[in-house]
Amino acid sequence: MSNLLVELFVEELPPKALKSLGTAFADGVANWLNKAQLITNASALASGGRQDFASPRRLAVFIPDVLAKAADRTERIKLMPVAVALTADGQATPALLKKLASVGAGPEVVPQLKRQPDGKAEALFWDSVQPGATLAQGLQKALDETLAKLPIPKVMSYQLADGWTDVKFVRPAHGLIALHGGEVVPVQALGLTSGRTTQGHRFEAAQPTVSIESADSYASQLLEQGAVIAGFAERRAEIARQLRAAADAPGLTPIADDALLDEVTALVERPNVLTCAFEPEFLAVPQECLILTMKANQKYFPLLDAAGKLTRHFLVVSNISPADASAVTGGNERVVRPRLADAKFFFDQDRKKKLEDRLPGLAKVVYHGKLGSQGERAERVTAIAHAIVNQLSMATLPYTVDADDEFKVLDSKVRQAATLAKCDLLTDMVGEFPELQGIMGGYYARHEGLRDGVAIAIEDHYKPRFAGDALPRNHTGTVVALADKLETLVGLFGIGQLPTGDKDPFALRRHALGVIRILVEKNLPLELPALIDTAVPPFGELITNPREALLSFFADRLAVSLRDQGYSAQEVDAVLALQPTRLGDVPKRLEAVRAFAALPEAASLAAANKRVGNILKKVEGELPTEVKAELLKEAAEQALAAAIAAVQPQADTLFEQHDYTGSLQRLAALKGPVDAFFDGVMVNAEDPTLRANRLALLGRLHTAMNRVADLAKLAS
Repeated sequence: MSNLLVELFVEELPPKALKSLGTAFADGVANWLNKAQLITNASALASGGRQDFASPRRLAVFIPDVLAKAADRTERIKLMPVAVALTADGQATPALLKKLASVGAGPEVVPQLKRQPDGKAEALFWDSVQPGATLAQGLQKALDETLAKLPIPKVMSYQLADGWTDVKFVRPAHGLIALHGGEVVPVQALGLTSGRTTQGHRFEAAQPTVSIESADSYASQLLEQGAVIAGFAERRAEIARQLRAAADAPGLTPIADDALLDEVTALVERPNVLTCAFEPEFLAVPQECLILTMKANQKYFPLLDAAGKLTRHFLVVSNISPADASAVTGGNERVVRPRLADAKFFFDQDRKKKLEDRLPGLAKVVYHGKLGSQGERAERVTAIAHAIVNQLSMATLPYTVDADDEFKVLDSKVRQAATLAKCDLLTDMVGEFPELQGIMGGYYARHEGLRDGVAIAIEDHYKPRFAGDALPRNHTGTVVALADKLETLVGLFGIGQLPTGDKDPFALRRHALGVIRILVEKNLPLELPALIDTAVPPFGELITNPREALLSFFADRLAVSLRDQGYSAQEVDAVLALQPTRLGDVPKRLEAVRAFAALPEAASLAAANKRVGNILKKVEGELPTEVKAELLKEAAEQALAAAIAAVQPQADTLFEQHDYTGSLQRLAALKGPVDAFFDGVMVNAEDPTLRANRLALLGRLHTAMNRVADLAKLAS
């Protein structure tokens, strides 16, 4: 048993795929060796004994405690029924001999065969000793299977040195190492034969070729002789450390971007962070534009001051460490200058034309073949937003708007913001950087002197763009964001373009979660079915009403979201079973259910509620509703009726006040009377009048107990 090192040396791998390729390579090799029983200490793989390596030019894995040969194993093989296998005098039949030959055995094993019951008859079995796989055999299989299943974004086809053989892989491969301790394991992959040599850093290695002495020395030799930090995680941590150190010197902060950090980690073998700067006049351009062009095009880390404002300084992660870094910093500063100049040019040009003047152009931008242009979409969003303001103004629960405290003013702002929200799609800046849509609209609106609330709403109307994103900051933005998302959902559901499986090309799940978050976290006094109904008329004849499908879709998304927030499946099912229409109520209902479930009476009441529900479901025809006092014959049913009469008004009052926790806790007083009722009263009495009265009493109990949530869902 020794440690194993496998490395595939290739030309520069695609940086955005490197992390996943490295993990998949290491997982594949380790899992196949484990399957071949060449790894006896599988816990070492899970607890960190395994080390994964991925650099721009290599995929590698270090696996501890790998056997040179797996242990032999006994395998019991079923042959055939005894009646078919043996003659009357116990001799092997031709059928048995043929079967034995097919599994690699001869007549000599017949005396060793075992009889065992097999159903109604007896069958013959052979205990065959299967030799364990050698490491060379197991590793060869592991490499073949792993390389065939790597998540390669785009396959290349290239020729081997013979000029005839074609190989398909993510990039041309030039070296293969397979070391078991210090011994080479003879395997082949991609036309390569395993050895012990690899190459170090293109420019800074102490020697061009590194001969690895053993599996244990791989990482240290690459670092010392090859100037390469082979581990992805180690290289990423080193870059993060250098970024912090470089930024701390002037008291600045590098922009946080995990995806950028991963990509840069995949571009360098030995990182060297350098500080650069650009001309101050570029800071007149919105910082989002500058940050995006530096990150997306150049892979730089912009530096922010203590207030979060962009400074003229930025950090570069270089792959070389010259004694004089001025040439590197100067080169990067020259390269970024035209990028920033382009951004400044786009910004200056865009401001020469008002957003309103771009409105006619939206009619020429196709939104969807069945739903028309962006211009038509803007009209629909405006109509839906106007309807939402009307719903807010007439809501049962008070909704206070700030600013002028008038819905008339809010409606004016909403109409203006919704009308202009998509106009920045026609600007040069958004054409170059689509990620800035909305953001640039806000800048251009402020430049034109539009009300700040309108500019903020234009900027925020896509929010929340992703999980954890901020919500719109003002009432105008909240309404327009809701309208925009509802227009997308109703329109696409209305033409049958629903998400399927993992395919969601229009991000409808994200849009639905955005609507849910806005309604819940801002506690808006709006009902979801009414919102969907509001969004349908602006489409006219373009769609069929998707109300039921959308409500089901929202329910599924809400359930997933709540479980992700830590609520149990029972709690979520109990609340959503009642299909609450005002989503702002849902968190309070969930907390009430959680508090109720902690009461000592909860389990008994939940079980009783489930029993009541099952009884009522079996009632044929219309459920009786009137409870007649004179028909309450038993003391237990009289006590239950009295308890309901005492508790229900209190619970209902608290429910109307949205004190759901208090409402549910009042129900705890019903435990004794409910238990006594089921112990001493026959619901399905022979007298139909008594039966109807008792069913009516249970119906009243069921109604009283299930206003906040379906408590039966809490029954185990």
